[in-house]
Amino acid sequence: MAAVEDANMDLMNLEEELTCSICLSTFECPVTIPCGHNFCHNCLFTSWTDSSLTYSCPQCRTEFPTKPELRKNTVLCTVVETFNLKSTGSQLNLYEEESKEEVQEVEEKEEETIIRCDTCMLAEACRTCLTCMASFCEEHLRPHKENPIFRPHQLTEPVGDLLERICTDHHKLMELFCTQHNTPVCSFCLQQNHKGCSFTSPEEQRMLKESDLRAKLDLLDVKIMKNEACISQMTEIQDTLKEAADSKKNALTAAYEQLHDMLTQEENAALQAVDAEMHNGQIKLKTLMKKFSQNVTNMNKAKKSIHSLLSRTQTLDFLQVSCELPAAVKFEPYSPRINLNSSTVMAYQAFPAALKESLTEVFKQPVESRQLLLRQGGQGGGDKSEQSRPPHSHSPAPDAQPKAAGTKKKKPQTMSHQRLKSSKQLQVAHRKSDGTVLTFDPKTVHKRITLTEQFTKATVSEEMANYPNYIQRFTVCSQVLASKAFSKGRHYWEIRLSCNNFIGLGLALGSIDRKGPNSRLGRNAQSWCVEWFNVKLSAWHNSMEVVLQNPSPKRVGVLLDCDAGKATFYKVAEMAYPFFTFDIPITEAVYPAFWLFSSSSSLSLCKLQQ
Repeated sequence: MAAVEDANMDLMNLEEELTCSICLSTFECPVTIPCGHNFCHNCLFTSWTDSSLTYSCPQCRTEFPTKPELRKNTVLCTVVETFNLKSTGSQLNLYEEESKEEVQEVEEKEEETIIRCDTCMLAEACRTCLTCMASFCEEHLRPHKENPIFRPHQLTEPVGDLLERICTDHHKLMELFCTQHNTPVCSFCLQQNHKGCSFTSPEEQRMLKESDLRAKLDLLDVKIMKNEACISQMTEIQDTLKEAADSKKNALTAAYEQLHDMLTQEENAALQAVDAEMHNGQIKLKTLMKKFSQNVTNMNKAKKSIHSLLSRTQTLDFLQVSCELPAAVKFEPYSPRINLNSSTVMAYQAFPAALKESLTEVFKQPVESRQLLLRQGGQGGGDKSEQSRPPHSHSPAPDAQPKAAGTKKKKPQTMSHQRLKSSKQLQVAHRKSDGTVLTFDPKTVHKRITLTEQFTKATVSEEMANYPNYIQRFTVCSQVLASKAFSKGRHYWEIRLSCNNFIGLGLALGSIDRKGPNSRLGRNAQSWCVEWFNVKLSAWHNSMEVVLQNPSPKRVGVLLDCDAGKATFYKVAEMAYPFFTFDIPITEAVYPAFWLFSSSSSLSLCKLQQ
């Protein structure tokens, strides 16, 4: 602390040395003349203006034959600034570096903004002559205005970077801009090194670049607005999801109130299913919202960068700086279709009503006969349960027990009985259907898929095949259609799967898109698909997903009933049973369709025995 105070005292003792002898105040913009004395710039300039034609030192009276060149003494200026800071009570050890930086910034700003007259080096220049390559104040610009000799000279606003406008090879003004090499050139350069290149003026090039940047700003504004609109929509979807979840939870809770003691575990499972569906939907929305928010942030940064670039005053510097838009500009934001109508949630919602009705029938019986009635499968309850199946669920229950009219009692079927029945029905349908073996259509196959074994096996490859560019070929999604389509009758075929992941089986209309991202099976109104993705089995149509229990089949059968407008998928092993059915309006011919993604995965069309 004592050392700091001693330093302050030493600096304060310099006050006399830092005082101008003309104005008797601390130096302001000090300059040094040849005799070594220092004065304020304005004080010395005024003194010499008042002393007619002689130039002498106001302190030692040394005369100079010509007017000395006045330049700011930057070292003394820094000392004066430091002294002024100390005299106002600033702390030297804390603010010395900041003071130097501020002084340097002030000097740089002054040098950038104030352009001096090249003749007197004192007054501020009002115009720059691009022919003389010099700047002039009002006084020294008079010859250019009054003398006809200077009339052809090109005058412009004061320019501070004249030296940078001189061609280093030819020492000529670089008044042109080569658009092919993106660099300023002089007329000699255009005749030699840049002969034949297209060119324009720097001003025109700046206008083109400003126009391009403003177009990018407009694009960014549109994209930001769309992203923000999607974020707003997804926020509303979040609220709707929560309201729908609350409504369904309340309905489920009300249905389980009468059976709460017996079905506590089942009730909790149902609530958890709704919560899981809502949670999964919100996770998807949050993920997309985070991505879109990051896109907005990146595009706002790009806007700031462009605004900063547009604010630059130096043309050459402006032209040499590039600005790239973020990748998010190429992405079209969208709001996903998410709801709580999965088969699991809908089944949980319908189950309490069906179970209550069945139990009501049981409770009507005498107490002595209830246990026997339950063991026999619930003569009345089983029928009601079948009638109460949710109408939206297309997947038939393996152990459903239809009631035969006019019979008193019927022994309930076991799972094996039902599978055997499904297998027999499948054999009957097979005998009545077209037994023609299907093949893959090579004109539709994506270039990542290789067809072998006489077009009956499709395998995914890492390399693109050199197929002809037919208009029927899928170009985005790795898919292929069968070579045959159906519009009437019943038809059955089977497919052998190499794995139960990243594979899809389905049907598609001939009008399905082949080129765009919406050409994937089940993601449009022209196709239906059951798909194994990340070991999850889902049924897709028109971008609506129904999650199914995964039977993990190695062989899948498809029964298409064109007259009934239904397509049923079977797990085929020793026995066969259906696991999902689509309602398909047959408005045009329907093709068997297939999707493969995982490397080395394959599908094989099976040859059926007649």
